[in-house]
Amino acid sequence: MNYEMTPEAYQQMEQPMNESTQTATSISSIQSHFIDLDKRFQSEIKPFLVAYKAAKEAVALEVGIDGHFQDSEGTVYQAVIPEGRFVAFDRYAVKRTRREGETKGDLSMTAARELGYVVEGK
Repeated sequence: MNYEMTPEAYQQMEQPMNESTQTATSISSIQSHFIDLDKRFQSEIKPFLVAYKAAKEAVALEVGIDGHFQDSEGTVYQAVIPEGRFVAFDRYAVKRTRREGETKGDLSMTAARELGYVVEGK
């Protein structure tokens, strides 16, 4: 099932009903798609995000804030305290250079070089 629906795909789906409440037998395909995603979020994605957040914190505590490391594929990671901008944010984050096939990462190649890593690209 496609979990990344475009606005065009939503437009092709049936229009929502005008009633403010609907029974389980009258849900639209958009609502059904949302329910499927919500179930997947609760069973797969939410536990993953909890584990990912814990892993970010563990890395930040292990290498220290502004600490950094490079994986075997050449991606450089740096532990930072993210800046908040009127939104809730995690206490720790791990920035990284872009991977093959990506246009950019959140840690620039220049910054990675300044940290002493050999990275390919601009």
